[in-house]
Amino acid sequence: MRVEIGAMVVAVVGVAGTLGASLLTQRGAERAKRREIELVRAHEDEREHLALRRGCYAALNRDSRQYTTALNRHLHVMREGGVGDADREALDAAKAAHRDTYSEAQMIAPDAVLGPATVVNHALTLVYGQVKRLERDAPEDGETMATVSRAQQEIWDLLREMRAAMRADLGVSSSD
Repeated sequence: MRVEIGAMVVAVVGVAGTLGASLLTQRGAERAKRREIELVRAHEDEREHLALRRGCYAALNRDSRQYTTALNRHLHVMREGGVGDADREALDAAKAAHRDTYSEAQMIAPDAVLGPATVVNHALTLVYGQVKRLERDAPEDGETMATVSRAQQEIWDLLREMRAAMRADLGVSSSD
């Protein structure tokens, strides 16, 4: 009877060991699969965030350039002396488009990109104010068509800096 009990204990331990080993193997495989899924999700999230930044940067670059061009055009129209409602609407539409994309960038862009974008936004806002004061024939001290034109032209360098920061963040060459 002792032999039978001993054999039975050995058999139970053997079965338990076999079942335990298969459970441990199954748990290990489940953990590995979970880690793999997490890595895939993290990679997909990063890819989606990159696509979101790329779209935002393209829109901000486009709208900032169009706003700068609209300011330049408005200055030319002012020199010719014939600013009309359509001219004002075109400038305000460019301003609104820039404002919207800049607002989006404020929520998406990292500080390395947001810094130069903020400098561009500030410069555009200053020039817009100067243009509007000149248009109303109420310039502040030192504001002339020449000084405003120079300030508007300087924005192009700021736009290049902003674009370089965006390209660097996206991992593409920053040289243009």
